[in-house]
Amino acid sequence: MKTYSVVRRIGFAAIAGALASTLGCLLLAGSASPHDMAAMDGLSGSDMSSMNQKIAPAAMGGHMQMMENHMRMTDSRPATADDEDRARYILKTLRSSLVRYKNYRVALARGMRIFLPGIPQDVYHFTDYAQTGNEYQGRFDISHPGSLLYAKDPDGGYTLVGAMYSAPPDALPQDLDAIVPLSIARWHVHTNICLPNDLTIDDLLRNDVGADRANLPGMLPVSAGPNAVELNHRYGFLADGRFGFEGKISDARQCTAAGGHLVEQAFGWMVHVYPFSGDDLKVAYGMDVPKPVADTASASR
Repeated sequence: MKTYSVVRRIGFAAIAGALASTLGCLLLAGSASPHDMAAMDGLSGSDMSSMNQKIAPAAMGGHMQMMENHMRMTDSRPATADDEDRARYILKTLRSSLVRYKNYRVALARGMRIFLPGIPQDVYHFTDYAQTGNEYQGRFDISHPGSLLYAKDPDGGYTLVGAMYSAPPDALPQDLDAIVPLSIARWHVHTNICLPNDLTIDDLLRNDVGADRANLPGMLPVSAGPNAVELNHRYGFLADGRFGFEGKISDARQCTAAGGHLVEQAFGWMVHVYPFSGDDLKVAYGMDVPKPVADTASASR
């Protein structure tokens, strides 16, 4: 098991803020795309349930290219033989260390928490708070990533598809490269995120998207249709697609006018790894969520 410290020394306040940031990132990055919620208006309950399985929200690692106004990524660089060796070592390590978590109930039993389980996502983040805190303080254990990534099954269960490592907001390229090579994977941070004035990062950490509030910015007007109230109760400020990590708003002036506040850089650096997708490094460290393979799907039941 390889553990090491690579990130520069930072102050306690910065570490605390960074930790809150990475946990919050796991939440909003799964919000649905601008037209998904409104498109469900007028559907029956059973139709909406089916739709929840079909829509493609902006989960981290899902369709990141759709979030160009809300994301900054590390520059790519030519790969060396050492880079490829390190990348394959990470895949090999994760394939072994994560076997126990193919049953998602094991992750829950060990204290991992699902973020926004009620919001449709490409991948759901099961996060170990303590380990994520270690990552933010520069103590990385490649075999024990701070978050695990699961795809939701039609029957309501989850299939393990990958893992996520995090690093502080002020980590330098060489810090990130020492964890997962920049020539193999592109680390990213979320930027220009508009949140309603009445919601804070702390609210999001409690999975509170304002669904129990009335007339929150981002909610659909009741006149939008017969299911507007139900959609608002399910998705809160994410309902109309203007706010959040794939929201239409990415400008401070527009955000203020809409009743929100803009977070210029929301959270720290992160990178996804999909060790069960095969040996192609472009897929295993790619920006899209690979389809779950058959053997892991059966293990999640």
